[in-house]
Amino acid sequence: MSRLAISAVLAVIVAAITTTLITPFPSLGGKPSHYYQSLFLSASLFDNSSAARHLRVLTRRPHVAGTPANAEAAAYVLSTLTSSGVRSHVASYSVLLTYPVSRSLSLTLPPPGDPPETAFPLLQEPYENDPYADVANQVLPTFHGYAKSGTAAGPVVYANYGRVEDFQALELIGVDVEGKIIIARYGKIFRGDIVRNAHQAGAIGVVIFTDRKDYGGGGGGGWFPEGRWMPPSGVQVGTVYSGAGDPTTPGWASKEGCERLGEAEMESGGDLPLIPSLPISWADGETIMRSLGGGVAEDDWQGSQDDLLYRLGPGPGILNLTYSGEQKIATIENVIGVIEGAEEPDRYVLLGNHRDAWTFGAVDPNSGTAAMLEVAERFRKLQKKGWKPRRTIVLCNWDAEEYGLVGSTEWVEENREILASRAVAYLNVDCAVAGAGFHAASTPQLDQLVLEAARQVLDPDNSSQSIYDSWVAASSSALIDRLGDGGSDYAAFVQHVGVPSANFYFGSGYPVYHSMYDDYVWMEKFGDPMFRRNVAVASMWGLVALRLADEEFLPFNYLSYAAELERSAEELQQDVSSKEVDLLPLFRSIKELQEAAEKIDTVKTVGL
Repeated sequence: MSRLAISAVLAVIVAAITTTLITPFPSLGGKPSHYYQSLFLSASLFDNSSAARHLRVLTRRPHVAGTPANAEAAAYVLSTLTSSGVRSHVASYSVLLTYPVSRSLSLTLPPPGDPPETAFPLLQEPYENDPYADVANQVLPTFHGYAKSGTAAGPVVYANYGRVEDFQALELIGVDVEGKIIIARYGKIFRGDIVRNAHQAGAIGVVIFTDRKDYGGGGGGGWFPEGRWMPPSGVQVGTVYSGAGDPTTPGWASKEGCERLGEAEMESGGDLPLIPSLPISWADGETIMRSLGGGVAEDDWQGSQDDLLYRLGPGPGILNLTYSGEQKIATIENVIGVIEGAEEPDRYVLLGNHRDAWTFGAVDPNSGTAAMLEVAERFRKLQKKGWKPRRTIVLCNWDAEEYGLVGSTEWVEENREILASRAVAYLNVDCAVAGAGFHAASTPQLDQLVLEAARQVLDPDNSSQSIYDSWVAASSSALIDRLGDGGSDYAAFVQHVGVPSANFYFGSGYPVYHSMYDDYVWMEKFGDPMFRRNVAVASMWGLVALRLADEEFLPFNYLSYAAELERSAEELQQDVSSKEVDLLPLFRSIKELQEAAEKIDTVKTVGL
């Protein structure tokens, strides 16, 4: 890009920022906005038992997207929002989803194999005194969303975490993957990328297991329900579609009767898998790993069991994998609630969380859904005290996120123009609570706002300090991460319409992820025993939303954005140091943005 073009782009950005941030609006009558912000955080407005009650109701049955159980959960969210005084409706879409019809996995060993053949049950077992045992049969058979139907049989090769570098390492030492079935473990990359990498290396099928080293507590036991770790039969299910939104309608909303791509067109796009795959438990994974011959894997490819030495294969056993799935145009339901702004009703502050789960979904996603309902109830209590938001607040409860951010992407595609021109910010909470320790990610102009809010909310695990204090003490790097991936429903807002966005959560991962053991019991025992963390997420989420909705000048800080651009430009400069590329115009334009942001901050500080 030429210097003139770069300067022109930055000039447009600066003009937009200036118009957005310093155009004056009349202040609301009554009490100042900071009064309601303080009131929102007061103990009189929240109740730990409310979050617990919502979560218990939402997780009483498995509720996969497109099922009657998930429609019941949507009705509960709609009813709760309405009873909180939030004008709400359902936005439905007709989208392609997949469900398992049949699957099988067996291992045949050459003589004198003992046993000569093993047929894997592929079944997650209820635990002792499981309160959900009566609905365990409603958990879908373990599968990968959008997996390729087919049969594959062949020797097995172990590919560690299934990364590109893992397949390169196998090639370097002469392990042939062509025509083989890959066994890889979860833990480092997206499962869909594991399947894609295996296909590109020549494999004909993939099984992915939750290694005891990463998910089963190592060799020390402590499996759920006695401990927090994945039980031996636990399986992490999930999508292997690497796109976003309904794969039959890329770029346009998936409404009934709309134009759709065919299967061949979808597969040619590169986001759907081209070989069959299955997720399996660590117990089944260890059985397959014990059968392998070949060279011994490197130390960092090994598991945690001293009596099980991981080898690379191939074979000598033959693994036979069969998966048959149903493709179905199903109805999904986004629940949308609106609190209309009193003075800028055409400017939107959006809060979003998805509702659908692969099983019970106590952590993922319904800890977030419970937090959203808690926020809505607190907003209702503020309204009874006289509060009216300056700008419109929109509460979005998405459907079919687990399949590939489907509900949020379809809604953004349908409302792209109005969101691009009127959305102020999008605030996402997916897994609100998986354990201790606060985390946040955002686009740079929201950094300062997130940090300021964290200073106002008490740490749920140590009420003598703020979330910010504990966050700083636990972090060895930058506090706030970036939203560069498609990990949750913020993706369409950031990547499709350029809306400033943030994501909040407690806990950095949990071992029963996407298994039938992600239930209310696990949350109550290990994730959030007193539901204080859930309340804290609601406090952060709602406080940031209040500031964006109520403050006369939007609390954006584009100095953070300029600093981020400068760091990225410096990294780029290092990458192209051996090439004849002049980045001086880029650095000058970033400097212009920084100067404009400084002027805006001055205006906000001293007033117009």
